[in-house]
Amino acid sequence: MAEAHTVEQPMLVAGRPFATPLKDVRNLSRKMVGHFVETVLPCRTMPTDVVSGDFTSATRLCLELAVAMYEGSDVPEKIRRLEDAAAGWAREGIPLGTIHRAVHEGFRLGTDLVHAHATAADFDGVKNAARRVFDVLETITVAISDAYVKELRAVAGEHHHAVHTLTTALMSGHPTSTMARECGIDLVDSYHVVALSISPHPDEHNPAMDGKVVARRKLRRVQAALAACLGENPLSLLSVDGGTVLIPATTSTDIEGVVEDLSAAALVPVTATIVHAAPHAIPDAVSQAHQLLDTVQHLRARPGLHRMDTFAAEYQITRPGPGRDALGAVLTPLDGHPELLETLRVHLANNLNRQRSAHNLHVHTNTIDYRLKRIGHLTGCDPMTASGLWYLRSALIARTYTTNQSRPPANTNPNNQSQSPRRPAGDPSARAD
Repeated sequence: MAEAHTVEQPMLVAGRPFATPLKDVRNLSRKMVGHFVETVLPCRTMPTDVVSGDFTSATRLCLELAVAMYEGSDVPEKIRRLEDAAAGWAREGIPLGTIHRAVHEGFRLGTDLVHAHATAADFDGVKNAARRVFDVLETITVAISDAYVKELRAVAGEHHHAVHTLTTALMSGHPTSTMARECGIDLVDSYHVVALSISPHPDEHNPAMDGKVVARRKLRRVQAALAACLGENPLSLLSVDGGTVLIPATTSTDIEGVVEDLSAAALVPVTATIVHAAPHAIPDAVSQAHQLLDTVQHLRARPGLHRMDTFAAEYQITRPGPGRDALGAVLTPLDGHPELLETLRVHLANNLNRQRSAHNLHVHTNTIDYRLKRIGHLTGCDPMTASGLWYLRSALIARTYTTNQSRPPANTNPNNQSQSPRRPAGDPSARAD
């Protein structure tokens, strides 16, 4: 609350107290409100009952406060009433800019009234009064702004909590129409379930900076970008490392574009996967989307949005179980021959192009042929046959997952998101940037 200013000597203009032209607050407030409606454009769109009721009362209150301050009276009670009015405007959604424009327009009118009969002899009085005008204006604008923002934050916090509760309920399989109505959000028949992984910002590991602060700022930028793309309070649960977003399937949102916007806001790569589900199936879809994201990251896929149809084979092969273990074991004989394992990886990445593989490995094409024969001899899977190639490709996928249980370091260059061309779905090394 702004401090009240007291005055010992009354200010005179044209031989009378400065505040005299403002004392008929009832009539003057009505005239001012009429002027606001004519001159302050946003006021024209306000409901009639708001203009004739709350807004007129608040204008009268501002006049009373101004007169009291000009005369040196105590004003804490009037300031408190003004703060209550400002809180009500925040709840009703009246723009703060409209309120401030009206206040300043009121001060222009009041100043014109006070100075209407001033002469050159009143110069000193006008000069002394000018500072008081600014003091009164400061008191009113600060009181309105502080109360308005405080109430707005409280309302936003309540709504955010309700949206968070609804999101949690959807992800746990217990949504209710009551929750949805409280949030003002309609439940739809289908959702895009998006799992996100947000790479660490380089400054999070900078010893000269507070990594937690950097991470929180990154998260706030991501949340702001998400709200800009999907509207205020999207259905999301996010941390500094990522999380889950639910997007109604009824929207025409470009989800790939959303992921790119989030990466641009975070200043680091963002990797995402997407699964579609009805509300009752969202819990399973959340689990599936994050499992797919885990698979994508273990296979070192480029940042960006990835779908199940692109990684269906990899996803299935990397599911825990005896099948994955057996496939991974196919390449065990190559453990003592790292050059053979690297040759297989590069050859599959090059879509079986011998010349390109030889160039990448800096060897002759005959060496590639020899190594492929050795791989077939040691593993029992001939890479020159379709069945042998399928087993070796699948084994490399399974082995990549089982021998790299920790997530690979994220690419910290957001520009790399679009550098990798689309390659065959079954080749994990072809997806590495």
